[in-house]
Amino acid sequence: MQDCPDDETRGTPRSPARTPGPGETPSLRAEQVAQTRAALVAAGRRLFGERGFASTPVEDLAREARVTTGALYHHFSTKTLLFEAVFEQAHAEMMADSAGHAGQAPDEVEFLAQGFSAFLDAVLKPDLQRILVIDGPAVLGLARFTELDERDAFDVITAALEAGAAAGRLTVDDPATMARLLLGVLTRGAMLIASSPHPAETRKSVADSIRALLAGLAPAQRGTR
Repeated sequence: MQDCPDDETRGTPRSPARTPGPGETPSLRAEQVAQTRAALVAAGRRLFGERGFASTPVEDLAREARVTTGALYHHFSTKTLLFEAVFEQAHAEMMADSAGHAGQAPDEVEFLAQGFSAFLDAVLKPDLQRILVIDGPAVLGLARFTELDERDAFDVITAALEAGAAAGRLTVDDPATMARLLLGVLTRGAMLIASSPHPAETRKSVADSIRALLAGLAPAQRGTR
């Protein structure tokens, strides 16, 4: 999925950074820039989440943020770059929520299972589902989507696998590779939920299957009948 044609062909140049006027300090200008950017990301979060990327014109994003289209292009030279900022914000919120749910887990296996379960819960929310699962890979492209999707989650999952292996609770020879495989399972599971006519039931099935996969990483029990 590409930007709307006017994203690439519009002749509006990016405005040069304005020097502070009389009585306006550089810190005030920086605060105004940050506020405008935050307003644009908030507008993108709402409209992209409700309508999807393709059905959201640049003019509607600017109107929602109460800025001109020129101001929008000053901060984000294409609609795709604004979407990327929205994706990063939504993904960071989802990661923080997952970490909060997993924080009190008694061991690494349960830490991963609870964190993954929280992610699957997030996929049931229509706005997050559209931004992170449906539009994310199509708008950003597979390479960029994978980079952003792994950026925060990969290290957390790898560290949990390494700690579990060190404690003897997991049998994982290559934690980095296993972390990427688990991320792939999560992504595919999220897509199954997004396309399902019964998303809550599919979410439970995906969560149960992931927990079974994690249980399969536990060392074989010796001395059992």
